[in-house]
Amino acid sequence: MSDNKDLKPQFTRGAVDIISRKTMYDGFFQIQKLRLRHRLYRGGWGGEMDRELFVRGHAVGVLLYDPERHLVALAEQFRVGALERENGPWCLEVVAGMVEEGESLEDVARRELQEEAGLEVQDLHFIRSYLPSPGGTCERMHLFCACADLHGVEGYFGLADEHEDIRLRVFPLDTLLEAVASDDSAIDNAASIISLQWLQLNRERLQR
Repeated sequence: MSDNKDLKPQFTRGAVDIISRKTMYDGFFQIQKLRLRHRLYRGGWGGEMDRELFVRGHAVGVLLYDPERHLVALAEQFRVGALERENGPWCLEVVAGMVEEGESLEDVARRELQEEAGLEVQDLHFIRSYLPSPGGTCERMHLFCACADLHGVEGYFGLADEHEDIRLRVFPLDTLLEAVASDDSAIDNAASIISLQWLQLNRERLQR
């Protein structure tokens, strides 16, 4: 039986041999084709294999919470990856954006809050960072919670030159928690689910 206190994998980056790396597409995103091999648990090296890697850098997501009124604000916007989604490709999500060169995670959080919600927030509570889909992309998401007065903040935001058309919507926290706990697919993206579940565990601390 594995020791639950020891969660580190047996291998590290040095157990992967990158034989070749080629950029197959370089546009809004980048796709690379890698030929590689890696060490095996039973010893030795595995055979060479080809893998496509969706190259996407670090991203930041921010959950907006009003601890006085128990409200949460989410951004509703079109997402091409949700084209075949049962409820359609307009998704409810935390405010989010990509990290640009030279920016700190906190800088990105505050920039996106201004662009997508029209809010200036100083205090940010770190939730966690995670890999959304390590089987095919190198993206890492960093999540924060920002407390703010959400009374009357609903509206339309986003940068037109980036084709952003964002509707900021405000909901009672309990309504969103019920949706996450049920099979309701209104909120079905990982960043929003993780953030809301974190808030459920930490709401009393934030209210204090």
